[in-house]
Amino acid sequence: MSTIWIIDDDDQLRLSFQKVLTEEGYHVENAVSGESCLAMIQKKLPDLIILDIRLPGMNGLETFQEIHKIDPKLPVIIMTAYGTTETAIEATKLGAFDYILKPFEIPDMLTLIEQAIEAGRFMRSSIEIDILPNKASRDALIGSSSAMQEVYKTIGRVSSTDATVLIRGESGTGKELVARAIYQHSLRSEKPFQVINCVAIPETLLESELFGYEKGAFTGATHRRIGKIELANHGTIFLDEIGDMPFSLQAKILRLIEEKNIERLGGRKTIPVDVRIIASTNRNLEAAIETGQFREDLYYRLKVITIWLPPLSQRRGDIALLAEYFLGRHAADAGIDPPGITKEALQMLTQHPWPGNVRELSNTIQKALIFNRGAPLSPVDIHHVISERRPGSSVDDEKIDNALKRWIKRELNDPSREHLFDECMDRYARLLIAEALKLAGGNRSRAAKLLGLSRPTLHSKIEKYGLKLETTVKDEDM
Repeated sequence: MSTIWIIDDDDQLRLSFQKVLTEEGYHVENAVSGESCLAMIQKKLPDLIILDIRLPGMNGLETFQEIHKIDPKLPVIIMTAYGTTETAIEATKLGAFDYILKPFEIPDMLTLIEQAIEAGRFMRSSIEIDILPNKASRDALIGSSSAMQEVYKTIGRVSSTDATVLIRGESGTGKELVARAIYQHSLRSEKPFQVINCVAIPETLLESELFGYEKGAFTGATHRRIGKIELANHGTIFLDEIGDMPFSLQAKILRLIEEKNIERLGGRKTIPVDVRIIASTNRNLEAAIETGQFREDLYYRLKVITIWLPPLSQRRGDIALLAEYFLGRHAADAGIDPPGITKEALQMLTQHPWPGNVRELSNTIQKALIFNRGAPLSPVDIHHVISERRPGSSVDDEKIDNALKRWIKRELNDPSREHLFDECMDRYARLLIAEALKLAGGNRSRAAKLLGLSRPTLHSKIEKYGLKLETTVKDEDM
């Protein structure tokens, strides 16, 4: 459970906000002044601090500077009213994670909170490489295969340089872990690490998220906003799934790499930025270049160093090590002793195709552990999770599959249809997300867990499909 501190002298806001965050599953503590916050931080560190600019005694900016001296990797979100926006911008330039204006919408704040906690974890938790499987490290790259040994060697060689790195591999192979390992072993490891998921953020928002904007740049731009690239100055930015980045933005990333400067939306001032670029993709970029979906010049700028992560099906000798590692890690999360796993169960895991790669294996072990009764995991436990069809449901599944096939054939034979693949995927995703939200009683965090998505990704899809449930902190609550 992540711990959040709210530092604000407004009793009504502090208590109502604490209630919302507690319902979202966070442990929340609060204080009314900067001095109280600094006294608390001497005893323990939270995962995130939400800090108001206007405080009695030491103001928010002064408090942040002291927090930053104690732990520069502790994420801090600044809350500010319109009149103190420039002060909040100054705080972000000094290293605050981000700022948000009062009054704010709860969904927007919850998304920002999750991003901040995740960024703090990325910067502060080390990535163990090739550790013993019985060591329940929070994050680790596991495997003794020749393919993984090459990955480890490449991480070691590139970490001490500023070379741009392109990490390639199927979804679920661990590209994010490799990016974090490079950052943590780099000369910029004490500087910011910003992550941008090019898929999770809607295209209309991605440009402003990356580059920021000036006041009046577009309708609703009531203040200047610093983008993630500028916030990462002197540090590292990880462009996750860059193969899905809109073509119109690719030229701006190319300019960043070549000229080391950016312009905010609506601005004319050139802003120098010193960042290292790490990118990842599961797409075939060469094919995307051929179809005009990806810039060839950007492709060559990104692939100064390329790290290929093999699918799990090509490193079956690592599956037993990974299974034992995940068993230890998930058991530790559940507060129980690892029950062990039988040789027969390991053999079954080794033979499974694992289309979802390491992520699928981790989820399988976690689910098997939940239904386990304390004995070593057996083939029955594993089969219960990875079986393609649930007992007694094969007839129903076959009927559903046949109905889907009939619908697909009908749509494919309609010559007037365009963009059929995207429309079909959107239709299925909309139904899936709506059902997950219904099952979770409207709680986005629970729905995200059911779907295996991060909360920011779920939030963006709720927006895309018009499923957003309006929940706002009203002016009178502030």
